[in-house]
Amino acid sequence: MAHDFENKFKLKDFPYLINEAFKRWLESDPWRLSAIIAYYAILSLPGLLVIIINVIGSIWGTEIVQGELTQQISDALGSDAASSIQTMIVETQNSDRNLWSTIVGIGTLLFGATGVFYQLQISLNDVWDIEMIPGSPVKHILISRARGFAFILVVGFLLLVSLMVSTSISILNNYIQQVFPDIVLYTAYGIDLILSLVIISVLFSLMFKYLPNAKIPWKSVWSGGFLTALLFVIGQSLLGYYFTKADPGSTYGAAGTVVLILLWVSYSCLILFFGAQFTWVFAKHYTIDIAPTKHARIKSDKQSN
Repeated sequence: MAHDFENKFKLKDFPYLINEAFKRWLESDPWRLSAIIAYYAILSLPGLLVIIINVIGSIWGTEIVQGELTQQISDALGSDAASSIQTMIVETQNSDRNLWSTIVGIGTLLFGATGVFYQLQISLNDVWDIEMIPGSPVKHILISRARGFAFILVVGFLLLVSLMVSTSISILNNYIQQVFPDIVLYTAYGIDLILSLVIISVLFSLMFKYLPNAKIPWKSVWSGGFLTALLFVIGQSLLGYYFTKADPGSTYGAAGTVVLILLWVSYSCLILFFGAQFTWVFAKHYTIDIAPTKHARIKSDKQSN
């Protein structure tokens, strides 16, 4: 690839960047990677939700946070799935345990909740042609798990911000409705859409910046994060409509909720990996270095090319 481009985004380059990202996306076998993450997401879900609810609930209120999460899940997967997941949370939070089982339970929650982020790290490394150096110390694995836990807190913090802004918007809308009743619906929809794009863009950008074992400048990260968020919001609406109309989980009976989660996470990861490929292509096209971290390296077959 030529390296005579100015280190500045040009709109005319966008079709080329999308095309190159799509080709690399297909070559990386995103369906296999998405299926792996979806599997670990099922295992991580109880711990992930319980940690978010308890951490953010200590600030905003457990019932409010749990209600907000249930509403978000209902919007994405349907009310039946939301009810099943809510039952899962209640069972996971069952406090009728002795000290030893409580300690083991907390450890299991932490290990399980960080599993999906650990697998995301491995998959993003694969997407960016990065591999861990053989014999890397156990310390690095522990750091990776700690990084996964940090991302759980990031998700929780963004949820808290979303709750605070949503409450402010609700108060503002009540005021607007008294003065300009006809535009309240459009105002609320527009603000909610912008808020969703901003929060999801930040989340994806942080993932691209800190999850892979790579050093990458913010310029490339923000471009990939925004594109990923835009595709995610559009696709989320389409997928929610599909789940509502087709109800694909009903075919599987009691396992329907699990199937819906697998489908939703798989879709989300397909978008995430495309965004990661766009970030990589953007960096390479504008001669922005993506260097592996201390315990990683460029894949040997890529170094020889």
